Amino acid sequence: MSRYNYDTIAEALVDLKKRGYTEDFHLRPYCLECPRLQLELGAGEFEIDETHRFEGVNNPDDNTVVYAISSDRGLNGVLVDAYGTFADSVTPEMALKLRID
Repeated sequence: MSRYNYDTIAEALVDLKKRGYTEDFHLRPYCLECPRLQLELGAGEFEIDETHRFEGVNNPDDNTVVYAISSDRGLNGVLVDAYGTFADSVTPEMALKLRID
């Protein structure tokens, strides 16, 4: 459980960037990709430091999760993903790593 609580996704992203999570990650089936650095991180190469879940204003089923991620390469960044959309499109290792309890 994170000690940080945010009302909006934008608020979370601004604060996480201030705290050093400066890269933007994209989810791929077998890895996280950092396009700026042309770098891929497999499930064993990163940790999820924080997760922040946001429900849609008009539809509670519209959930988004902001992940604060650190890597074993000293790279910190964020992944923004619609909650649950990755389940069928990633490897089991990635799905396990990104699951939210």
